[in-house]
Amino acid sequence: MSYATESDLRQRFGSDEIDLVSGRDPGGAGAAIARAISDAAAEIDAYLEARYALPLPTVPPVLARIACDIARYRLWAERAPDEVRMRYEDARRFLEALAKGAVRLGLPEAMQPDAPTAMAAARTGDAPVFSRNSTGSY
Repeated sequence: MSYATESDLRQRFGSDEIDLVSGRDPGGAGAAIARAISDAAAEIDAYLEARYALPLPTVPPVLARIACDIARYRLWAERAPDEVRMRYEDARRFLEALAKGAVRLGLPEAMQPDAPTAMAAARTGDAPVFSRNSTGSY
Protein backbone atom coordinates (compact mmCIF):
# COMPACT_ATOMS: atom_id res chain seq x y z
CA MET A 1 0.00 0.00 0.00
CA SER A 2 1.31 3.44 -0.89
CA TYR A 3 0.98 6.12 1.77
CA ALA A 4 2.28 8.99 -0.36
CA THR A 5 2.63 10.00 -3.99
CA GLU A 6 5.21 11.91 -5.97
CA SER A 7 2.79 14.83 -5.91
CA ASP A 8 2.72 14.70 -2.08
CA LEU A 9 6.53 14.84 -1.97
CA ARG A 10 6.63 17.81 -4.32
CA GLN A 11 3.95 19.70 -2.38
CA ARG A 12 5.68 19.16 0.96
CA PHE A 13 9.29 19.75 -0.02
CA GLY A 14 9.18 21.58 -3.33
CA SER A 15 9.88 20.35 -6.82
CA ASP A 16 13.36 21.87 -6.84
CA GLU A 17 14.57 19.70 -3.96
CA ILE A 18 12.88 16.53 -5.26
CA ASP A 19 14.35 17.08 -8.76
CA LEU A 20 17.79 17.74 -7.28
CA VAL A 21 17.98 14.58 -5.17
CA SER A 22 16.16 12.24 -7.55
CA GLY A 23 18.03 13.40 -10.65
CA ARG A 24 21.28 11.88 -9.36
CA ASP A 25 19.92 8.36 -9.71
CA PRO A 26 21.24 6.47 -12.74
CA GLY A 27 17.80 4.88 -13.26
CA GLY A 28 16.20 8.28 -13.67
CA ALA A 29 14.24 10.62 -11.44
CA GLY A 30 10.92 8.81 -11.79
CA ALA A 31 12.41 5.45 -10.82
CA ALA A 32 14.24 6.96 -7.84
CA ILE A 33 11.07 8.62 -6.54
CA ALA A 34 8.98 5.47 -7.02
CA ARG A 35 11.62 3.38 -5.20
CA ALA A 36 11.83 5.86 -2.29
CA ILE A 37 8.02 5.88 -1.91
CA SER A 38 7.92 2.08 -2.08
CA ASP A 39 10.70 1.76 0.50
CA ALA A 40 8.86 4.18 2.80
CA ALA A 41 5.65 2.16 2.48
CA ALA A 42 7.49 -1.09 3.27
CA GLU A 43 9.09 0.48 6.35
CA ILE A 44 5.74 1.78 7.58
CA ASP A 45 4.06 -1.58 6.96
CA ALA A 46 6.74 -3.33 9.01
CA TYR A 47 5.67 -1.30 12.04
CA LEU A 48 1.93 -1.31 11.36
CA GLU A 49 1.53 -5.05 10.86
CA ALA A 50 2.15 -5.60 14.58
CA ARG A 51 -1.07 -3.76 15.41
CA TYR A 52 -3.24 -3.24 12.33
CA ALA A 53 -4.69 -5.40 9.57
CA LEU A 54 -3.07 -4.37 6.30
CA PRO A 55 -3.83 -2.81 3.90
CA LEU A 56 -5.44 -0.01 5.87
CA PRO A 57 -8.93 1.03 4.72
CA THR A 58 -7.79 4.66 4.46
CA VAL A 59 -4.48 6.50 4.75
CA PRO A 60 -4.46 8.73 7.84
CA PRO A 61 -2.83 12.12 7.17
CA VAL A 62 -0.13 11.44 9.75
CA LEU A 63 1.02 8.40 7.76
CA ALA A 64 1.13 10.42 4.54
CA ARG A 65 3.40 12.94 6.27
CA ILE A 66 5.62 10.23 7.70
CA ALA A 67 5.82 8.46 4.34
CA CYS A 68 6.97 11.69 2.75
CA ASP A 69 9.63 12.23 5.43
CA ILE A 70 10.94 8.68 4.99
CA ALA A 71 10.90 8.86 1.17
CA ARG A 72 12.71 12.21 1.27
CA TYR A 73 15.38 10.73 3.51
CA ARG A 74 15.75 7.75 1.15
CA LEU A 75 16.14 10.10 -1.83
CA TRP A 76 18.92 12.02 -0.11
CA ALA A 77 20.63 8.73 0.82
CA GLU A 78 23.90 9.28 2.69
CA ARG A 79 23.96 12.99 1.76
CA ALA A 80 20.93 13.86 3.90
CA PRO A 81 21.17 17.23 5.69
CA ASP A 82 20.54 17.30 9.45
CA GLU A 83 16.93 18.49 9.09
CA VAL A 84 16.07 15.61 6.75
CA ARG A 85 17.80 13.07 9.01
CA MET A 86 16.05 14.43 12.12
CA ARG A 87 12.63 14.27 10.45
CA TYR A 88 13.35 10.67 9.46
CA GLU A 89 14.38 9.79 13.03
CA ASP A 90 11.22 11.46 14.36
CA ALA A 91 9.16 9.39 11.91
CA ARG A 92 10.85 6.19 13.09
CA ARG A 93 10.19 7.05 16.75
CA PHE A 94 6.54 7.70 15.95
CA LEU A 95 6.26 4.36 14.14
CA GLU A 96 7.91 2.56 17.08
CA ALA A 97 5.40 4.17 19.46
CA LEU A 98 2.61 3.17 17.10
CA ALA A 99 3.76 -0.44 17.05
CA LYS A 100 3.91 -0.50 20.86
CA GLY A 101 0.42 0.97 21.15
CA ALA A 102 1.58 4.20 22.80
CA VAL A 103 -0.11 6.19 20.00
CA ARG A 104 -3.01 5.20 17.78
CA LEU A 105 -4.22 5.97 14.30
CA GLY A 106 -7.91 5.89 15.18
CA LEU A 107 -8.43 2.77 13.07
CA PRO A 108 -9.57 -0.64 14.29
CA GLU A 109 -6.66 -2.76 15.47
CA ALA A 110 -6.03 -6.19 13.99
CA MET A 111 -7.50 -9.15 15.75
CA GLN A 112 -4.81 -10.41 18.05
CA PRO A 113 -4.78 -14.10 18.88
CA ASP A 114 -6.24 -14.87 22.27
CA ALA A 115 -3.73 -15.49 25.00
CA PRO A 116 -3.61 -19.12 25.99
CA THR A 117 -5.63 -19.84 29.08
CA ALA A 118 -3.99 -21.43 32.08
CA MET A 119 -4.67 -25.12 32.34
CA ALA A 120 -5.88 -26.39 35.69
CA ALA A 121 -5.08 -29.85 36.94
CA ALA A 122 -8.13 -32.05 37.29
CA ARG A 123 -8.53 -35.40 38.97
CA THR A 124 -11.02 -38.01 37.90
CA GLY A 125 -11.63 -41.61 38.89
CA ASP A 126 -11.79 -43.51 42.17
CA ALA A 127 -10.23 -42.30 45.39
CA PRO A 128 -6.59 -43.33 45.77
CA VAL A 129 -5.84 -46.63 47.52
CA PHE A 130 -2.87 -45.26 49.37
CA SER A 131 -2.74 -41.94 51.16
CA ARG A 132 -0.58 -40.37 53.83
CA ASN A 133 -3.01 -41.44 56.50
CA SER A 134 -3.41 -45.04 55.34
CA THR A 135 0.30 -45.83 55.01
CA GLY A 136 1.26 -44.53 58.43
CA SER A 137 4.97 -44.12 58.86
CA TYR A 138 5.94 -46.67 56.25
